[in-house]
Amino acid sequence: MPRREQGWLAVAVTGWIAVNVAVLLLAPSHAPFDWPAQHDPPSGPGQVIAAQLTLVELLLLGLVAYALTRRRPDPAIAERVPPRPTAHRETWLLVAYGILAQLGGLLLGRALDWHPIGFHLAGTLVGTTDPVRPAEAIGWAGYNSLVYTLLPSLWFRRRYTAHQLCLRSADRRGDTMLIVVVLVLESLAQWATLGHAFAGLTAGQIALGAPLTLLLYLAGTVLPTVIFVQGLLVPRYARLTGSTTGTLVLGGLTYAALHVFEGWGRWGSPREFVLTVLFVLLIYALPGAFKTWLTARTGNAWVHAWAYHAVAPHTMHDTGLVVRIFRL
Repeated sequence: MPRREQGWLAVAVTGWIAVNVAVLLLAPSHAPFDWPAQHDPPSGPGQVIAAQLTLVELLLLGLVAYALTRRRPDPAIAERVPPRPTAHRETWLLVAYGILAQLGGLLLGRALDWHPIGFHLAGTLVGTTDPVRPAEAIGWAGYNSLVYTLLPSLWFRRRYTAHQLCLRSADRRGDTMLIVVVLVLESLAQWATLGHAFAGLTAGQIALGAPLTLLLYLAGTVLPTVIFVQGLLVPRYARLTGSTTGTLVLGGLTYAALHVFEGWGRWGSPREFVLTVLFVLLIYALPGAFKTWLTARTGNAWVHAWAYHAVAPHTMHDTGLVVRIFRL
């Protein structure tokens, strides 16, 4: 393994251990979060165990993705962006823009008496005891579509092609095969662990709620991830780091950072703030890294959207939430 890859791997392993240890120290039992959709109240040990299971699952899915793409030419996503000085400047501008967008979502959500507008609708995956109104759900999707999808697309499409933005497949058959295999495996894993998400819903509610959930989450989190994270930032990370591992680490951290204002987050004390950040890292850094891996292997940011985002987990697990919000 090249020395650069070894360095990034050491950073990833050390950081992962540090986050897990910090969670165990700060939340040895109950954590102060509202997660009513979970079987048990959130806790440090429980989340650490769940994170390791996620790590094993994603390593296996990563091996599957590698096996399915090993004979394909290297998509060389780093070569799709300008040389380092321009890539460096664009990366920092995008990071600054993302921070402002997150703060804007926080302030707008508070001003409208909603939850903070982050990359997930309040109640996503974990549930919420604080009701979400239809206007908030639509506003969340609209804000994220505008800020993370439409505006960056309008700016960068004037300067770069769809290929350079990783928005065009170079191997449609191969990408389709990869999407189907990963989607089936992930759906089975989701069904085994979260199958209860459809419990109590009628066939009519599922028939109406599932398409609505798919569309809502496409607008609110899937397309923003495709454009802002995978299409714009990930190729620039690859250019700047010159490392696949470094690209995965930064992709995972970026995806996690965009969820820091989750509806369940708590910021009333230093301990709550730190625990919120730590739990966000445990929950989202690994999935973000895996999404980045799919983009790095295929050069197509759309692969992750259909293989490991829009359907599983969101449509499978959040249809019940949308049914309740819209009273279907």
